[in-house]
Amino acid sequence: SSTEMHNSPLPVAPSPTTAVHYLATKCVDAVKGHQSGRWFMPWGPNQCDKIQDFDEAMSKKIEANDIVFAVHIPLPNKEMSPWFQFMLVILQFDIAFKMYNQIEDGAVATIDVGVAYRDDMLGEWTEMAHSIERRKLSCNFTTTKTYENEGRYYECDLLPFMELGNVAHKYYLLNIRLPVSERNKINVGIGEIKDIRLVGIHQNGGFTKVWFAMKTFLTPSILIILVWYWRRITLMTRPPVLLEKVIFALGLCMTFINIPVEWFSVGFNWTWMLLFGDIRQGIFYAMLLSFWIIFCGEHLMDQMERNRFSIYWKQVGPIVFGSFCLFIFDMCERGVQLKNPFYSIWASDVGTELAMAFIIVAGICACLYFLFLCFMVFQVFRNISGKRSSLPAMSKARRLHYEGLIFRFKFLMLVTLTCAAMTVIFFIISQVNEGHWHWGDYTVQVNSAFFTGIYGMWNLYVFAIMFLYAPSHKRYGDEQSRGDGEDIQLTTTITHVDGPTEIYKMTGKAAQE
Repeated sequence: SSTEMHNSPLPVAPSPTTAVHYLATKCVDAVKGHQSGRWFMPWGPNQCDKIQDFDEAMSKKIEANDIVFAVHIPLPNKEMSPWFQFMLVILQFDIAFKMYNQIEDGAVATIDVGVAYRDDMLGEWTEMAHSIERRKLSCNFTTTKTYENEGRYYECDLLPFMELGNVAHKYYLLNIRLPVSERNKINVGIGEIKDIRLVGIHQNGGFTKVWFAMKTFLTPSILIILVWYWRRITLMTRPPVLLEKVIFALGLCMTFINIPVEWFSVGFNWTWMLLFGDIRQGIFYAMLLSFWIIFCGEHLMDQMERNRFSIYWKQVGPIVFGSFCLFIFDMCERGVQLKNPFYSIWASDVGTELAMAFIIVAGICACLYFLFLCFMVFQVFRNISGKRSSLPAMSKARRLHYEGLIFRFKFLMLVTLTCAAMTVIFFIISQVNEGHWHWGDYTVQVNSAFFTGIYGMWNLYVFAIMFLYAPSHKRYGDEQSRGDGEDIQLTTTITHVDGPTEIYKMTGKAAQE
């Protein structure tokens, strides 16, 4: 379709994002005093007066301050669509080497930039944002700096330029000026800039539709089992144990992240959808990580104190603190971008160091968490092996029941570990990907199948946990006839009237039976 901008030769899952390259057109602002509210269009019916290069400007006695770099997004005969969800624009300078005009160390480019939008090709442009940004150039010249090599290009890093939280309009126009002032040392010592290139990155419309459809399909399924689970808990005579409460909270968080609020972003001009999505994701991460700690902790039989939330504060505390830090970090970037789309935490040295440190620390913490979880699961397995010794003394039906419980429990623990491993990998990759073009050439190409796969896995896992851990309202033992009835019951739920502790009450009456 006309909205799609990717053409993959194979019908594989499309990559979630598309990158489109733009070369800025050099327009001349002939009007003295540079009136505001005037927009320069690179092509089309009322296009600007163009020049090819700066040599032409010199010969026509046009000053650097009168040159406007204009970029129209998207390319001619295409239009943007709300299905693209967000737009990230990255800037790259083409700087030629000249002996008398080299790039100084720590050179900073001052960019006077405005962005405008319109929804039809003939309408007036409406200003969306305007800002004067400073970006540090990090360029290196690979060959020797001699007169023979004049005119060759520096290799410059990509610079973060603009991020829009939604794509509500069809056409966008960027006008960029590089104001020069010798006296105030503005844009002096930044080399001979030949061209400005931009890369526009947006989500694929096709991927967005698949993603929305998936959310819309999964929301009712988790909601139904959540209601069913809560009904099961309320039917019981005893109050719900800690594990059941935590599972219910996990179900609530999954439902919260599932609700396809994004459908509204297609119809409404909501710029905060990206931030809202991040917050939802963060709440879910915190809940999932806390749940795994409590889930393993409740199955460690050596702990005499169980079923109290307060004993887990040492483990859950750091998780909540980490999530809060991620939230603050996100507000610094995405929150400010709601006001000024050209703001980037990566633009300043301090910001870059902070952000890099943050991503690295987050990755290390995620790995440490996973190792701690493995240790807890190992402890649980060791405990269960100890309990198996009392199995042979029981009656056949009882023994089968417990063996079934133990097998299912071990299986669930392994599924939990797999799920945790995938989540940690996903978390690290998405963190790296957020700042991936700040790492130079190193990028992790995230396939959309990976996104949807992880997301599906979480839903399936939460669904399974709620189904398997719903308390059974039937009783075992004397109230129920022995034999067939009991065996049928075994296949439906792991726990019954006593909650998750049944496995461990194998002494006493059960052992004599």
